[in-house]
Amino acid sequence: MKLSYFYLLGLLLTSGQALMQVTISLSKVEISVGQSKYFTCTVIGEADNIDWFNPEGEKIISSQRVVVQREGIRSWLTIYKATVDDAGIYRCQAADSKGHSQEATVVLEIYQKLTLEDVLSPQEFRRGENAEVVCHVSSSPAPMVRWLNNREDVTDIDDRRFVMLPNNNLQIKNISKRDEGTYRCEGRVEVRGEIDFRDISVIVNVPPEILAQQRSFNATADRLEDITLHCRATGSPKPYITWHRNGKLVEENEKYDLREDNTELTVKQIISSDSGLYICRATNKAGFTEKQSFLQVFVQPHIVQLQNETTIEHGHVTLTCEAEGEPIPEITWKRSSDGMIFYDGDKSQDGRIESTGHRGKSSLQIKSIMLSDAGRYDCEAASRIGGHQKSMYLNIEYAPKFISNQTIYYSWENNPINISCDVTSNPPSSIYWSRDKLLLPARNLTNIKTYRDGKKILLEITPLSDNDFGRYNCTAINSIGSRIQEYILTLADVPSNPYGLRVIELSQTYAKVFFNKPDSHGGVPIHHYQMDFKEVSSEIWKVVRSHGTQTIIVLGNLEANTTYEVKVAAVNGKGKGEFSKTEIFQTLPVREPSPPSIHGQPGGGKSFKLSITKQDDGGAPILNYVVKYRSKDKEDQWLEKKFLGNKDYVVLDHLQWNVGYEAHIIATNRLGHSEPTVFEFVMPPKPNIIADTLFSGLGIGAVIGLAVAALLLVLVVTDVSCFFIRQCGLLMCITRRICGKKSGSSGKSKELEEGKAAYFVTLR
Repeated sequence: MKLSYFYLLGLLLTSGQALMQVTISLSKVEISVGQSKYFTCTVIGEADNIDWFNPEGEKIISSQRVVVQREGIRSWLTIYKATVDDAGIYRCQAADSKGHSQEATVVLEIYQKLTLEDVLSPQEFRRGENAEVVCHVSSSPAPMVRWLNNREDVTDIDDRRFVMLPNNNLQIKNISKRDEGTYRCEGRVEVRGEIDFRDISVIVNVPPEILAQQRSFNATADRLEDITLHCRATGSPKPYITWHRNGKLVEENEKYDLREDNTELTVKQIISSDSGLYICRATNKAGFTEKQSFLQVFVQPHIVQLQNETTIEHGHVTLTCEAEGEPIPEITWKRSSDGMIFYDGDKSQDGRIESTGHRGKSSLQIKSIMLSDAGRYDCEAASRIGGHQKSMYLNIEYAPKFISNQTIYYSWENNPINISCDVTSNPPSSIYWSRDKLLLPARNLTNIKTYRDGKKILLEITPLSDNDFGRYNCTAINSIGSRIQEYILTLADVPSNPYGLRVIELSQTYAKVFFNKPDSHGGVPIHHYQMDFKEVSSEIWKVVRSHGTQTIIVLGNLEANTTYEVKVAAVNGKGKGEFSKTEIFQTLPVREPSPPSIHGQPGGGKSFKLSITKQDDGGAPILNYVVKYRSKDKEDQWLEKKFLGNKDYVVLDHLQWNVGYEAHIIATNRLGHSEPTVFEFVMPPKPNIIADTLFSGLGIGAVIGLAVAALLLVLVVTDVSCFFIRQCGLLMCITRRICGKKSGSSGKSKELEEGKAAYFVTLR
């Protein structure tokens, strides 16, 4: 090394040129975030300056974390506690007095280890909110993050409420109680094989909800009565119940008794001042809610006179209500039809209704009676300690009125039509039909009949000629008056033609066609549309009927890449109208199928089931599916399975426990192959067969018994071994007591050894 240095230095001196050589101790370095590193730059030649430049091309000035030092022909760059931003290419540049410069570079690559920081568990949310389960996962390169629940990736299930956000947190939209559980946040860095996870307990708090409770309670003062108010609530966690009155918390004392976790409040020995609002409040972590109960303490007023009344339209009537009570109650009227209330001295805006009263008696006078005045009227007698209510009904008699606004009907020859004469009146009316002063039905008119349907009479006409079309009269009579309504029967026509025919959706085998309704239905409602279509080259039209009056019809079982023409007509009771203009369209050509949609689940034993959802076949039936698969942990060869297109699943057998696999699935029709669908899965761990088979059906006592038996067997084998090998143990003691001599000679030992061998053979 020294020789080459002096040799080079000699060359530099003899050449008369100040050539320099710059080298850095390392050319490429990879460190993790937080580590420290230094680099040595050596310059051979006369260098006035040795400078370092960062990846942005800026000259490095020493700081607390990045330090530049020089000593002679060497310069050191030290980076303490590296960050991701420190990565890049660093240059060491040497310059002499004549402005010549040379440089060398070093590449610094920095990666961040996989870390899960400040992951909190449990994390609590309120039901109904868009919850964000926080899991801070960081690494360089960026980690692959999965969220698991019950060993299943929640973002893969068919529930759009589970979304992994760009920051790797899990969002659960409109979270509910059924989403509660343990979620695993798992991070992986594939290039380094790093993996780490955290289990996060997600708790869903449900705001309190007070169950239906009685809103008002009545009691009588000064009778030593007790009354109990009830309040029960649901929620998670279990709500805490409190009672409040006049802005203060109700506590248990001589007046109030609280039981059943405060769900029952008993007010003891009711007095007049106990009346008022009692508020039940339910509180938990998710919030609070409250409901009110009103306690009325009174001597009940009592209504003694109130009766139903009858009058006629445009007449007048007086309603009377009389009540008793102490103190004397005030009386108000309420009309149930619109909820309008009349106090003593009140008048309606039109001046027709006026209330007058004095000392427990009130009259409600109604002038120029209208039909809307009919119905129930409530009289309420109230005092400061309670109230009493009764109802009466005002019946208004009036002349007949025709209800239906339809006076024009459509029909055609030999098509029966029913004309309804719908009348309301009080009292009920007598109704009859006539035409040109001729009462119907008439003996000489067999095509005209009448039918009674409740309070109305139907006139059935079967037109036989033009003479049957025209005007008909319905007359209604009661004790109040009579009315006549004229109806017109008109000759109907077929509908006009639909228009605006166009294809709004198209594939290889079907077309969805839209059209506008006709401008005229011909006087009779349209009950369906008829669409005719055929291939342009064919003379035979095919017919499709609409579902009801829908203006969209789907044409199915079409041939791919074929030109069709289509037209549509409206059909009513009279018949079919004219066809629309003909529209021409061409179906799409056949193509390769789209990639299949795959979902999977473990099968029985060492197998995995891949299920295929029906996909777009490109206009031609799927002939077969091809599945290639191999393990991800090893460089295994691809295995292949092929199955017919009419099947919707395939089972992969002879897989390995706890190993990840990658599968490629391709669909084929007569035009070719689809793009492959890639599906990855991990086999579950090997099950504990012994525990599952031996002990699954045993109770705790049976398992303990088996353990004791096994222990006794071990002790027996050990004692027998001691007896034959070392002549000791419990069996040896028994033998000595029975036989009365020792077994120690070589011959006996040989026999014992033979006996021992025989014993163990027997055990086997």
